[in-house]
Amino acid sequence: MKNILKNFIEDESGLTAVEYAIAGSLVVGGLVGAFSNLGDASTDSINCLDTAVNAVSGSIANCDGS
Repeated sequence: MKNILKNFIEDESGLTAVEYAIAGSLVVGGLVGAFSNLGDASTDSINCLDTAVNAVSGSIANCDGS
């Protein structure tokens, strides 16, 4: 019984799978954050273009966020 417990504690074969799962979740989290920011930036640009096209005053729309 002591040998079985010792072998179980020293066995690191499952550790690699856990490391890959953690690394994969970090990559997915980074991608979600990047695409979220990209979506927000795209929406802002499209809204700015819409405002510029629909402007009736003839002035150039300020699309730099200020």
